[in-house]
Amino acid sequence: MTSERSLGGVVLAGGYSTRFGESDKAVANLAGTPMIRRVVDRLATVTDDLVVNCRDDQLEAIQDALAGSDLEPRYATDPVPDRGPLAGIQIGLEAVDREYAAVVACDMPFVDPALLETLHERARGRDGAVVRLGDGWYQTTQAVYRADAMAEACAETLDSEDKRIVAALERIDVAEVGEDALEGVSERTFEGIDTQEALAEAERLLEE
Repeated sequence: MTSERSLGGVVLAGGYSTRFGESDKAVANLAGTPMIRRVVDRLATVTDDLVVNCRDDQLEAIQDALAGSDLEPRYATDPVPDRGPLAGIQIGLEAVDREYAAVVACDMPFVDPALLETLHERARGRDGAVVRLGDGWYQTTQAVYRADAMAEACAETLDSEDKRIVAALERIDVAEVGEDALEGVSERTFEGIDTQEALAEAERLLEE
């Protein structure tokens, strides 16, 4: 029987990576390891049920990239491609088999598992926990959500005029976590790799 405090995970990989070029950033080689594999390996240290959301045409390459992972993922493919991260969050959370799940984008290879543990604790008794940085920006794709509540909020938001993830947050009870609660968390945790230049810089830093 699964512990009520166990945490699921959802990796979002269904975007078309237009800024990255013709190749799929999810499986891009980052210092010898596919980028999505780096995300999954970090999530595997704090989660015990993992779902990867992607498009049908990505599935084989992502499965190859994740072969032999410590935590064998399940896959939830987009019934309609390219509806944006809000749809990806909904589909992933509907497939996860835990009350709470950490949602992380596939282009965040430096995600700090300690942050996800903190957010999981802050989410207890609520519908999720999301970091809000000093500039007011919500880190919605490195957050913890109550799976059923956020999936429902995503569905409702997709049927509305405002399809932003933050619009879905307004429909649920989330704990806002400020930067003052991030002591000990890697300052690179929210770093996204969405261009070839960012990939090269990340590889340089990893090899130092």
